Amino acid sequence: MSFFTQDRDKLRQAWADIWRKTQSGEPLDPLSQQVAEVIREHPQYHAILEQGRLGGEYLPEMGQTNPFLHMGMHLALREQISTDRPAGIAHIHRQLTLRHGSAHEAEHMMMACLAEALWQAQRHQQPPDEQAYLRCLQKQLKAQ
Repeated sequence: MSFFTQDRDKLRQAWADIWRKTQSGEPLDPLSQQVAEVIREHPQYHAILEQGRLGGEYLPEMGQTNPFLHMGMHLALREQISTDRPAGIAHIHRQLTLRHGSAHEAEHMMMACLAEALWQAQRHQQPPDEQAYLRCLQKQLKAQ
């Protein structure tokens, strides 16, 4: 599996390979099991993976969602929540889950903050600002 690569095409192929293995009942390693769970929760992206339409460009300015980025953000959030890093994110996730009735929906509420933190880090060529990220998440919690 090529989940640890900067090559967009290889990474997208890894998503498709995991979905194919999942559908055929092949055994999966723990990371692949996590990926398969995220894919299961996004039936709107199954055709892209099944039909091998992996090379598409997704333009936010045209109202398009990049399915690989979207699902990858779910994975990133789940890792952050499981390790409670930044400290306090697990609590915020629990509160949003209770409020929205699903961990998946809570993750969707948190994604805008993660995207902003990553964009700012990339823009300023520095690590993400965990405190700004947590402040954004806390605002999400208060706004609900």
